[in-house]
Amino acid sequence: MDVVPDIPFGFALPGGQPPDPNDPQQLQQFMAQLQQMFAAGPASGPVNWDLARQVAASQLGTAGDPAVTPYERNAVEEALRLADLWLEPASALPSGIQSAAAWNRNEWIYKTLDVWKKLCDPVAGRMVGAMTDLVPPEARAQLGPMQSMVATLGGALFGGQLGQALGSLAAEVLSAGEIGLPLAPPGTAALIPANITAYGRGLELPEDEVRLYVALREAAHQRLFQHVPWLRGHVLSAVEIYASGITVNREAIEEAMGRFDPMNPESMQAMALEGIFTPEDTPAQKASLARLEIALALVEGWVCHVVDSAAGERLPNVARLAEAFRRRRAAGGPAEQTFAALVGLELRPRRLREAAALWAALTEHRGIAGRDALWGHPDLLPSEDDFADPAAFARAQLDFDLGDIDFGDGPDAPEKPTNPTP
Repeated sequence: MDVVPDIPFGFALPGGQPPDPNDPQQLQQFMAQLQQMFAAGPASGPVNWDLARQVAASQLGTAGDPAVTPYERNAVEEALRLADLWLEPASALPSGIQSAAAWNRNEWIYKTLDVWKKLCDPVAGRMVGAMTDLVPPEARAQLGPMQSMVATLGGALFGGQLGQALGSLAAEVLSAGEIGLPLAPPGTAALIPANITAYGRGLELPEDEVRLYVALREAAHQRLFQHVPWLRGHVLSAVEIYASGITVNREAIEEAMGRFDPMNPESMQAMALEGIFTPEDTPAQKASLARLEIALALVEGWVCHVVDSAAGERLPNVARLAEAFRRRRAAGGPAEQTFAALVGLELRPRRLREAAALWAALTEHRGIAGRDALWGHPDLLPSEDDFADPAAFARAQLDFDLGDIDFGDGPDAPEKPTNPTP
């Protein structure tokens, strides 16, 4: 069987195949696509998201995207319903699920694309700007309107590769909230049955157990992001602030652009953006990275602790599932690593185990309501220093009266408690 070669730039003829340089008809069709792209002018932002969607869909078409069957849809809805029941005594936060969904891989891309735009556009904007800066100042005046071609090329280049990364992620993710970000529309809990089936097969565990464990994690994420009003903005802004400090490797861009020949379609296959973005080793960037890692770890640590408490003795293989998911989240899969290399963001809770231990200590010392009351305001949450001694932090919280915080659905964060009395 022939292997379909990678197309980093994102252009291909229908069916996902690059044009054959020895076939005049394919070359003509390819050049027509390229001319159409430039004739359309620059995209509305730094990323050509239409192209990203097309590339992701083409990739999934080649790899396969099984349709969700009625049985799978019913099984997902039942798993999420049961998961919410199990979580009820394990969490002070009420159910956050307004609708339950079973998505295929393309649906995951389509439904989460708005959040990816928010996260990726700032990084892509710096890349496109760096490409424009490669043109000498004295030559820019002569180029005039042709400068927009550089922006169009950059948006298409990034869109094509981002489409590949999202297509790969879509073939791996198990639920809408798996990577710790609120990607789905608010209140929507979604599982991807095809990926759950494949993952369960690899673990050699019953599919219904794996599905229910994934449903527990998804339902727990929904409780947090629906009933802690400030959390969605806090996590997304932590990602954005960290991304704003990522610098562009001009030499890598110059090298990639040097491989591009508009008259040679094969040259596009040699263009790759991985490694173009690098974090700045500055105190501000280190602080923003720490803030991001703590935010992701606290969310994932709470989810792990609450889910394992809820599953308890109900799931025969809960210990195996818990350890498998901790490793999965800590290491990241191949697709997640590709995405990290492309945009310079590693969406991993590196301190997951410490965060889970901290939430467990809080449960022991303050109970479920007292533990979850810390989500009432971001200033109440543990800091990086508190990870070193979870028990000491948990005991210190006994000096605060935090039990009366109301977890409402309003858009504004609740007022920070001001009662530090024993």
